[in-house]
Amino acid sequence: MKTSWRLLLLPVAVFVVAVAVAAVVIALSGSPPLPALAAWWEGAVSAPGALPESLLNTTPLLFTGLAVAVGLLAGQFNIGVEGQLLMGALASAWVGFAVSGLPAPLHALLALLVGALVGGIWGWIPGILKAWRGAHEVITTIMMNHIAIYLTQYLVTKVWKDPNSMSPQTPEALPSAWLPILAEGTRLSVGLLLALATALLLWYLLKRTIWGYELRAVGANAEAARAAGVRVSRMIWGSMALSGAIGGLAGAVEVLGVHHRYYDQFSPGYGFDGIAVALLGNNHPLGVVFAALVFGAMKNGAVYMQSVTVPAVPREITTVVQAVVIFFLAAIRFQRRAG
Repeated sequence: MKTSWRLLLLPVAVFVVAVAVAAVVIALSGSPPLPALAAWWEGAVSAPGALPESLLNTTPLLFTGLAVAVGLLAGQFNIGVEGQLLMGALASAWVGFAVSGLPAPLHALLALLVGALVGGIWGWIPGILKAWRGAHEVITTIMMNHIAIYLTQYLVTKVWKDPNSMSPQTPEALPSAWLPILAEGTRLSVGLLLALATALLLWYLLKRTIWGYELRAVGANAEAARAAGVRVSRMIWGSMALSGAIGGLAGAVEVLGVHHRYYDQFSPGYGFDGIAVALLGNNHPLGVVFAALVFGAMKNGAVYMQSVTVPAVPREITTVVQAVVIFFLAAIRFQRRAG
């Protein structure tokens, strides 16, 4: 019981420390910290239309946080979620504008599945390289990120560019591929429900199935798991493929539920933000839901805070909080392993 409470309280304590550091940074910038933090909260939750926008920001962070968490639980540090997100987003956009004649539910479902499939393949490649040749997943996923960035840029400017637009973007997806809106007058789509369902399904797989037990065993001690009969190689590439599929689904939901097309550099770094979300959530699917809500609200509130504070507090203060979270939690994990 004491261990469970520590696992719960540690991320909360780290987050409180991160906000305190942000308050110090705000004060050093010349703006009063308490009014700035109050404006941050108002922009995240209580201002008109704030809550739907915060939940909109939460959706991709929940997907990418789950994607990173799956890899970490299997002992794989998937830095490539951003690339998997981009590839899945572009693939789903192509299905959205190129495939016609399907009714609305089937068209959207097909586009989501293709996005997840392409993201899964993009994650499976470094996974199979790790399992087959021992190539470190951090190096290969970083390289795959760059390939994804430049490949999607090429396709969206040279191959699938909207001929009626000067911007590097695909044609608009057919309305049959759009995700339904949850609340009238907002941009919040059923993508949020899909993200929550993914978290619940992942919790069940990890905690209630043999596959989940073996995956966590590999993450805890691969050699001991191999000695117990677990096929470690399969778990390595399987976890990376699943991680990539969730990342690809994140991109598909953004395209089909928010933008209705793919445009270059649409992601502000959701895949990288997922690292902080996974760490703050302690790699637990339900903890990741909490962390995604926190960071999604913070990102939305920071925009409002920047617009009302004098002198303006830059919205990049959220990045400071994320960096502090990553630093402290990574340091704690390192200390535990060293001990």
